[in-house]
Amino acid sequence: MLSRQLSAVSSRAAVSRTPCIAAFPALRTYAQPASAPDSKPPVAVYGLDGTYASALYTAAVKSSSLETVSKSLAVLSEVFKKDKQLPIILTAPTLSVGDKSQIVQELQRHMGGQDKADTVKNFLKTMADNNRLGILEGVCEKFTTLMGAARGEIDLTITSASKLDQKTLQRLETAVAKSEYSQGKKLKVVPKVDPDIKGGLIVEVGDRTIDISVSSKIAKMNKLLTDTL
Repeated sequence: MLSRQLSAVSSRAAVSRTPCIAAFPALRTYAQPASAPDSKPPVAVYGLDGTYASALYTAAVKSSSLETVSKSLAVLSEVFKKDKQLPIILTAPTLSVGDKSQIVQELQRHMGGQDKADTVKNFLKTMADNNRLGILEGVCEKFTTLMGAARGEIDLTITSASKLDQKTLQRLETAVAKSEYSQGKKLKVVPKVDPDIKGGLIVEVGDRTIDISVSSKIAKMNKLLTDTL
C-alpha cells in the first residue's frame, strides 16, 4: 500500500522539527482565468477541492491533456479507495518540503506514464507548495464530476447502508433513465455506502435528491412526535 511506503515520511515528520508555515498563495498559473472559452469548466463545483479541480481542468484543456489527466486522476482515486490510511498521511501538519516532494514522487509513480504533458505532476507540486495535498481525494472526485459534465453525463449517486450488487445498480439506473430526473442525459452511476442511513436508499441525480432511507423516515417520525407532544 502507498500509505506504508509513505509511513516513514510521516514518521520523520513527527520528529521534532520546525514545520514549514506557508502563506498559502493562490494557485499561480492554475488559477489564472481561462483565455479560451472552451477551457472553462462545464459546471461549477464548490469547496476548496472544487476550486483546485476547476483549475486543473482549465490547465488540462489548455495543454491538450484532458483525457490523460482524467485517467491519471482516476488511478489516484482507486489508490484512495484501496488505501484508507493515505488521507491521514497527506494531512500530517508537520510534513517538510522534502517530505512532500517524496509524496508527490510516489503519487506520480502510481500514475505510471500517463501524464505525458506533466500537467498532473505540476499540479501536485502546486498542491504540495500550498500545503493542500490533504484535499487531493476531494479534487479527484470533483474532477470526475467535471469530466462527466464535459461528456454530457449526469451523476447518479446511489447511497445504501451496505454495498449493492451490480444487478441492483443496473435496475436503478434503468428506472432513473426512464424518468424525468435523467433530463435525457447519459447517467454515470456512483455507488456509495453509508451505514448511518440504516437501510433504504438515497438517490441523487444532478441536483435532485430522492431520500427513501430508514434514517430519513426515523427523523420524520421523531419530528412528528416532537411536534405532537
